[in-house]
Amino acid sequence: MTSDISVLIVDDHPVVRDGLRGMFESAPGFTVLGEASDGVEAVERATALDPDVILMDLRMPGGGGVDAIRELTRSRARAKVLVLTTYDTDSDTLPAIEAGATGYLLKDAPRDELFTAVRAAAEGRTVLSPAVASRLVSAVRAPGNEPLSAREREVLALVAKGTSNREIARELFISEATVKTHLTHLYAKLGVKDRAAAVATAYERGILG
Repeated sequence: MTSDISVLIVDDHPVVRDGLRGMFESAPGFTVLGEASDGVEAVERATALDPDVILMDLRMPGGGGVDAIRELTRSRARAKVLVLTTYDTDSDTLPAIEAGATGYLLKDAPRDELFTAVRAAAEGRTVLSPAVASRLVSAVRAPGNEPLSAREREVLALVAKGTSNREIARELFISEATVKTHLTHLYAKLGVKDRAAAVATAYERGILG
């Protein structure tokens, strides 16, 4: 007999948390370990409880979901993060996936679809609602996905090792200003805003490996 999938529920609305808890506790095969009301608390609870799957809302006062996902990814948390939100805009979807979310569902998903998604996430499979999947495909095909230059790849590889701009400049015999220019260009090409997302996206696309 397989053990239950343990779940942590993260949402700033108590009614939503209660609803999800009731739904999962009434379904066979799931155990709700706890709840959190923002991203900061989510990271703390995930560290303490070590759930299989985290149901993560994105927009929460006191700490958003994307930052929490990024921190969980950085700390190599075992839990798989399944985003459950009302928003499917590019500004929400892409950063969450880039930060390390395993899946992305909208809150209007039928309960059976949600249960299936949590089971899939626990197994490490990617789960995306149709609306989100089509947006991601469009984003990947969008202009601005041109390949990185050899120098940009060098800079990115050093960033992935945690090297500072000053150290990159020294290692590649270029100025810090030039390093920043290369970073600006590669951020634009990868469609990201910071070093962490650039590294995550580069691994995801096989640019780093």
